[in-house]
Amino acid sequence: MALLHDGELSAAFDHASRTYDRLVAVNPGYHGHLRRSARRLGLPRRGRGLRVLDLGCGTGASTAALLAVAPYAEITAVDASAGMLARAAGKRWPRGVSFVHAPVERLAGAGVTGRPGEPGGFDAVFAAYLFHNVTDPDAVLAVAREALAPGGRLAVHEYTLSGGAVPRAVWTAVCGGILRPAGRLAGDAELYRHLWRSVLAFDTAAEFTGRLRRAGFRQVRALPLPGWQTGITHTFVAAAAGARGEEA
Repeated sequence: MALLHDGELSAAFDHASRTYDRLVAVNPGYHGHLRRSARRLGLPRRGRGLRVLDLGCGTGASTAALLAVAPYAEITAVDASAGMLARAAGKRWPRGVSFVHAPVERLAGAGVTGRPGEPGGFDAVFAAYLFHNVTDPDAVLAVAREALAPGGRLAVHEYTLSGGAVPRAVWTAVCGGILRPAGRLAGDAELYRHLWRSVLAFDTAAEFTGRLRRAGFRQVRALPLPGWQTGITHTFVAAAAGARGEEA
């Protein structure tokens, strides 16, 4: 079974947006893990003017996690699925949170900028459960790097197996016993089959760390998450070059 890509995947997420929040609510640690990854960005809790780009915001769980750790941040949240984005935008948010419907690869065309007149300008970029769904992860990393101000921080919260048979077996068991049956009941069997297969096909944690370094990020670290997702989901933190032209 081939993976879903681009328009097919966006359409599948559009349909799944009706039940998505209910499904993730029963996932132990889902929201807590997002907040943990957001904290690993090291954002200040106080002070205005902080600009954060939330890539692949879905129904807004990652946006809420960012606000929990940096309540005064100005957040631009982006997603390619109109259905997911409508669910996110329909929730109550403080002033300073905005939502943009666009594929990550076409942010510039959607007018997403951190500060007027600057090619980047975001102080931080957060991406949760995004990279295993994109066709070209390197192109998306290039977008993230261009979006950041010099010295800006990146955190990627992603399904990246640690390697070996055990994480693959646990992931397959969880998908086969819980996620895929729940997806079938909701009428979204194809999307959750894609989720299972796309994670198995994606980078290991070590491979994604190398991908970040090759993309020009520095201070790259892969940090584990607790619970059943140990060895399955990681936070990757990194920084853009601190000055124009600085080597990563």
